[in-house]
Amino acid sequence: MNEASFLQQLYRSLEAAGDQTLLTELSEGPAGLETGRELLHRISRARAFLAGRGLDKGDRCALVAANGIDWIAMDLAIMAEGLIVVPLYHRQAASELVAMMKDSSPALIFCGSAALRDPILEAWPGAPPQVLLEEVFRKEPEPQELGPGPASLSVRAPVRHEERDVVAILYTSGTSGEAKGVMITAGNVAHILRCTSARLDLLMNSAPRQDRVYQWAPLNFAAAWISLLTSLLRRSWVFLNRDLNQLAAEIRTVAPDYFVNVPALLERVRRAVDEQLWKTGGVVLKIYSRAKTGFVRKHEGQSSFSDSLWLTLARKAVFPTIRKKMIGGNLRGLISGSAALNLDTQLYFMMLGIPILQVYGLTETTAICTMDDPRRVEPGRVGFAVPGTEMKLGAQDEILVRGPHIFAGYWNRPEETAKVLIDGWFHTGDQGEVNAAGN
Repeated sequence: MNEASFLQQLYRSLEAAGDQTLLTELSEGPAGLETGRELLHRISRARAFLAGRGLDKGDRCALVAANGIDWIAMDLAIMAEGLIVVPLYHRQAASELVAMMKDSSPALIFCGSAALRDPILEAWPGAPPQVLLEEVFRKEPEPQELGPGPASLSVRAPVRHEERDVVAILYTSGTSGEAKGVMITAGNVAHILRCTSARLDLLMNSAPRQDRVYQWAPLNFAAAWISLLTSLLRRSWVFLNRDLNQLAAEIRTVAPDYFVNVPALLERVRRAVDEQLWKTGGVVLKIYSRAKTGFVRKHEGQSSFSDSLWLTLARKAVFPTIRKKMIGGNLRGLISGSAALNLDTQLYFMMLGIPILQVYGLTETTAICTMDDPRRVEPGRVGFAVPGTEMKLGAQDEILVRGPHIFAGYWNRPEETAKVLIDGWFHTGDQGEVNAAGN
C-alpha cells in the first residue's frame, strides 16, 4: 500500500501551513503562538532527544502533562519515532497514574512539571527515567540537530507505520471501573481522521478561511486527541485552554467555529443564561420566557400564532445578544459527546440558533461510532454511523460495532479483550435504539 500514513499526512499539512499560526496557548500573559513550521521544528527537537535514548520501535513513553504546545509536539514526536505514546490525565492521583504506568511499562516518563513528577517518584521509587518537557524543549539544539540555515532543525519524515501498528495506548475505565490500556493503531486513527474531516467539511460548508477551534478537554482523552489531530490535518487554528476557570471568557474571545463539549458543560451554560436573565428581568425576561414556552410547544406540534410572534421577537431582539455573549459571532455548531445529552438542552440551543451535533463512541472505537450530519440533525439521537462502520443491536439492545476504527485489544489483557471482541464485533456494553432512517 502506497497510501500515506496519517502521520505522513500530518507532516505534509504542517509543511504546507508554513508560517501560518496553527496553535495558540491561552494564558493570563502573552499567548504562546506556534506556526506549522515552528511545530515541525519542535517535533524534530523532541525526536532528536528520543533518538539519543536508544529506544526500540514499539517501546512505550508515558506523557503526563497539561494541555499545551509541548504536549502536542511530544505526542507527535513519540509516534513519529515509531514508539507508542501513553498519554495520562495529569489531574489523576499519583497512585492511579503509577498503576497505569506499571501496567504499560514505559521506557521513559515525560512530565509537564516537577510538581507532577515528584508525587510519581514518591509513589514509585523504582520508576523508569523521568524527563521534564522543559528539558526537551528549552535547551539549545545540538549541532547535529541543525539543518541548513540559521538555527533550523532538520525535519525527518516520520517512521512509516503499517495499519496494524499500535501508536497509542489510551487508558479507560470502561464499564468495570478498572483502568485498561486501549491499543489504538495507525489504521484506527487514519480512518477516523477521514471521517471527522469529512463531517467538518459539511459543517464549514467550504468556508474560505481557517477553522477556529477551541480546545479545553484534556488531550489524553480519545475525543480530544482525535479533535486535535483532525485540526492539525485541516490546518485549523486551535486555541488551547490552560485554565478551566477561564472557559466562558475565552470562548467569547476566541469566537470558535466549533469545539468539543460534554453535556455537563452545556447544561451549565444553559443554567447560567437563565440565571442572568432572571437577574436582568423586565421586558427582556418576558420575551425570553414566552419564546421558550412557544418553542417547546412548536416542537410538540402545538404552536399557536402568539407563540410564533414571541419567537420572532426573541430571534430579533434577544437571542442574537445571548449567542454573542455566549460564544462569539462565528459558531457553526457545538459538538457534544462522552455522555447522553438531555433532549431539552439540545432543543434549547437549537432555539437560540446554535446547532448541537452529537457524537457517540468509546475509547475502544477511537472515540467515534456515529456523528450527526449537519444537514439532517434529529434532536435526541446521536447521528448516523460514520462511513465504513457497521452497527447493530445485540441481546438486550446492546450496541455492537465493527469497522476499521475498532481497537486492537487491551494491553496485556487477552482475556478482557476476548470478552468484548467477538467475531470481529465490539460489544460496547451500551444500550441503544435505531430508527428506520438509520439514526
